[in-house]
Amino acid sequence: MLKRFLLALVLPLAMSGVSPASAEVKATDVIGRAIDGFVRPAYASLHRHTETMTKSMRNLCDAPSQSALDAARAEYSATVEAWSEAEIIGFGPIKENNRLERMHYWPDRKSIGLKQVQAALAGKDPIATDPVQLAGKSVAMQGLGALEFVLYGDGAEALAGNDEPYRCAYGAAVAGNIETMAADVDEAWNKPDGFAALWANPGPQNPLYRDGTEAVTELVGVFINELEMVRDVRLKGFLGGKPGGDKPKQAIYWRSQNTATSLAGNLTGMDTLFEASQLGDALPEDARWMAESIHIQLVNGVATAKSVQGPIDKALVDPALREKLDHFALITSSLTTLIGTRLTAEFGLTAGFSSLDGD
Repeated sequence: MLKRFLLALVLPLAMSGVSPASAEVKATDVIGRAIDGFVRPAYASLHRHTETMTKSMRNLCDAPSQSALDAARAEYSATVEAWSEAEIIGFGPIKENNRLERMHYWPDRKSIGLKQVQAALAGKDPIATDPVQLAGKSVAMQGLGALEFVLYGDGAEALAGNDEPYRCAYGAAVAGNIETMAADVDEAWNKPDGFAALWANPGPQNPLYRDGTEAVTELVGVFINELEMVRDVRLKGFLGGKPGGDKPKQAIYWRSQNTATSLAGNLTGMDTLFEASQLGDALPEDARWMAESIHIQLVNGVATAKSVQGPIDKALVDPALREKLDHFALITSSLTTLIGTRLTAEFGLTAGFSSLDGD
C-alpha cells in the first residue's frame, strides 16, 4: 500500500516573501488554486462520467446487443480515464469510508478480488445486484476492477445477448455504487466547511494543517507519491528488465486495454494540478526554469503513454512500443529527481524515501 509521503521541514518555506505572514498567504493561494483549478473539476468530471457509465450499463441490461455492450465498454474506458486523473488526490474525502480501495482495489496480486467476483457471478449472489447492499461487501467486488471483469473477462461477450441477466445486473450495481461514491466525493469537496476549507486555510487551530508549510507539503507530496506509484508499482509491475521478465497480466486494466490510458491519465492529472496551482510561480526567479521543465516532461510523458495502443501483452513484444514504455519510465524518473529533490530543496523541504512499503 502507498503510505503518505513525508516532507520534513529543514528551512522556513521558500515561498515566503518578507515575513512568515506572507508565506501563509501565498500557501493559501496555491492550495486554493489547486482545489478550484484541479481537484473540484476533476472529481466533478469523474461524477459525470460515472453517471453516464451507470446509464449505459442499465441500457445494456434493458436491451442487450453488441452495440449496447460496445457503448458500455466505451463509457467504462472514459470513466477509467477520468478516475486516473482524479485519483492522484488520494487523500481527503476519497479516503473516507474506504472509498479509495472501494473505487479500485488494485494491485490484487493474490487475485482475491477476481475470485470474489467470479464466485458472485457463479453463485448469482442476490445481494451483489443491489448497489446499496453491494457497498457493504468486500471492497474488491464493488469498483472499477470488478466492473472490468464483468465487461471484459471470461464470458463477457454473452452480455450482448439475453443469456447473462445476472452478470449484467451485477455490473449495473457496481456502476451504480461507483457513481454513488463519485457523487459523495464531489459533494464533499464542495462543502464550505469541509476538507477543502481545512486544506486551504492552515493555522494553529486547524486539526490537519497547522501552517502553510504543512499544506504545501501535502500538495508537493502528491507529485512525488504518484510518480513513484506510476513508475515503481504500475509500470514496473508488468514491465520487466527484459522481455522474459514481463508480467502483462499484472498490468492495471489489462483486460480492457486501458493500461496506457491510466498511466497517461495520472500524468495528465499531475500536469493540470501543477499548472492550476501555479506552484512554479513560488520558486525563486533563478529556479523558475524548473516549472517549465516539469510541465514539458509531464506533457511528454502523457504523449508517450498514449502512443502505446492495443493489448499490453502485444505492446511488450513490439520493440518500438516497448521502447516507449522504457522512455516513459525514464521520464518519470527524471521528474522524481526534478520535483522530489530540486524543487523541494528550493522550497526548503527535504524528501524522505521510500513511500512504498512493498505490500
